[in-house]
Amino acid sequence: MAFNLKACSVAFVFALLATSGFINEVGAAGECGKTPIQSAAASLSPCLSAAGNAAVRVPAPCCAKVTTLINTNPRCLCAVLLSPIAQKAGIKPGVAITIPKRCNIRNRPAGKKCGGFVVP
Repeated sequence: MAFNLKACSVAFVFALLATSGFINEVGAAGECGKTPIQSAAASLSPCLSAAGNAAVRVPAPCCAKVTTLINTNPRCLCAVLLSPIAQKAGIKPGVAITIPKRCNIRNRPAGKKCGGFVVP
């Protein structure tokens, strides 16, 4: 059996790159940083009724959660609104995107896009 150093080296480099890519993918932070999107979505549970119906008054706990998220990570809020989790919960992104305005949040990212929607 002949030992082929070049073939072994190529295989090693390929394995190293594949492993490195996997490790980076697993450790990478998403739109919500190190917070899993499921946790971010769960924290917005007080908003559920208001996110499905524009005629529903937004509860104060929802406004507080949305304000906190806008101040810390507005991209996370957008990611949650567009997530499959939100869709399964009956959230309508076109309605949910109006919650910051309905809460009278002054520093909301008005005019910014979130998917196909614009923050009013």
